[in-house]
Amino acid sequence: MAVHIPGLVSVVVFYVCILAIGVWGSRKSKKVEKKCTGTKSEISIVGGRNINVLVGIFTMTATWVGGGYIMGTAEAVYSPSQGLLWALGLPAYAISFFLGGLFFAKPMRSKRYVTMLDPFQNRYGKAFTATLLLPALVSDILWVACILAALGGTMSIILGLSSTISIIISAAVSILYTFLGGLYSVAYTDIIQLCFIFVSLWLCVPFLVLSPAVTVISQTPAFNQSQENAWLGHLELTDAGRWVDQLLLLALGGLSYQALYQRVLSAASSAQAQITCYAAAGTVFIMGIPSVIIGVMAASADWNQTAYGSPPPFERGDAGKILPLALQHLTPTWVGVLGIGSVAAAVMSSMDSALLSSASLFTQNIYKTIFRKHASERELQWVIRVSVLLVGLAGTGLAFGDDSVAALWILSGDLIYVAIFPQLVCVLHFQWVNSYGAICGFVVGLLLRGLSGEPALGIPTVLRYPGWKEENDVIVQNFPYRTVAMLSSLTCITAVSWLVNLIFHHQLLPQSWDLLKAINMKNETKVEEMPDTSDEMEYALNTKL
Repeated sequence: MAVHIPGLVSVVVFYVCILAIGVWGSRKSKKVEKKCTGTKSEISIVGGRNINVLVGIFTMTATWVGGGYIMGTAEAVYSPSQGLLWALGLPAYAISFFLGGLFFAKPMRSKRYVTMLDPFQNRYGKAFTATLLLPALVSDILWVACILAALGGTMSIILGLSSTISIIISAAVSILYTFLGGLYSVAYTDIIQLCFIFVSLWLCVPFLVLSPAVTVISQTPAFNQSQENAWLGHLELTDAGRWVDQLLLLALGGLSYQALYQRVLSAASSAQAQITCYAAAGTVFIMGIPSVIIGVMAASADWNQTAYGSPPPFERGDAGKILPLALQHLTPTWVGVLGIGSVAAAVMSSMDSALLSSASLFTQNIYKTIFRKHASERELQWVIRVSVLLVGLAGTGLAFGDDSVAALWILSGDLIYVAIFPQLVCVLHFQWVNSYGAICGFVVGLLLRGLSGEPALGIPTVLRYPGWKEENDVIVQNFPYRTVAMLSSLTCITAVSWLVNLIFHHQLLPQSWDLLKAINMKNETKVEEMPDTSDEMEYALNTKL
């Protein structure tokens, strides 16, 4: 397939503009370093806590509207085995942001934490915090792989450019400006990227609807329940458990990302952090509507009337690439090029956030706390940059050759849903939980999740829940096994913590048996109960963006 030169030039110009904005953001970061009272590493991580509401909403929304969200939603709507009822990203992410603003933003921001793992460090100490870093890091790497795979497939179809080259170039641009400017570069580029995504995707919609190859959707199999390829989809009672499991995974698992709390903690006050979450709940839903429409149009199209021909994409195993295929064959060429630009923008807006979140966790909670307690600010900044580079390379390596963007999208949130979400709920809202309960809950959650199997990683299914079935030599669990693992972890944390507290408070065991020193941790308790007295002062002193 020949390379589409005008389209390639357009994408290169877009990349250069994004890189220029990222570099400008890095200069803005250096200016803030001179004015702000915070350390340089904290400015890179939370932007000096002076990100205003509008910028916060843009960067929060752009982080979640990634390649996985855009292409995964279109793939779900188009796939005959799923349909619109299985496009769970829109409602799930809206629920996630609403719950984040209601229950998580204020407890995190009012304590002036720097990362999501800070409350764990205060309560449980260094060792367990380092353990929690592993699932967070793996999840971010899978997230990077997901969004890069989405971009590689899109560029290879519309521009005729090798997916390998597309992935490498896009990763390099995103890594470079994140490397240079930290949160400021990420936030400013997110504004441009989100605006471009919104305009370009909505511009594609009329051309798709008016395409000669697309039938009137009321005459498609969507309203004929005897057909299995209805874009509306159907939900059998046997699939209800799997549907609920995926919805809760995306909604509650989204509350366990450092990228979310990076924006919450960068707000000027707790109230502003909550407003940012509530507003993002609406904008992220709106940003997913064009992907739904693209999936519907692709399912309603007669592909024999296009250059793609027969059989249709699903039968060829191209459902994961349905968005770029629809843009290529159902719209004019220049519209398809705009569509690829929107995917590229979505990829970079999410990738830079994932890179910075992992780098922030490692620098703040591992390197600075465990390895180099007296490290200089210059040293910490370089640790952030090197971490950005390493996470980016790891995610880029996993992006090659994966056909299903939706599968990687789900998998990226799987681990933190089971391992981190119940821990975060307990550490923020249950002051009496302790290290013993946290460790037991962590082990139980991961054990149950591992025994449930994971075909994408080649993990065999040992624990088979009611309703399981075998499809193409793969065990499919229709029971909400991820949620069972998460709830088991949550129950274990609270039950073991209550039991241990009971034992030691009633002196059933001597205090010397408290090997983890978890019962009388006065310093940590004091930190947890620190009142929210800093928000208004910080808001007045810091320079707004």
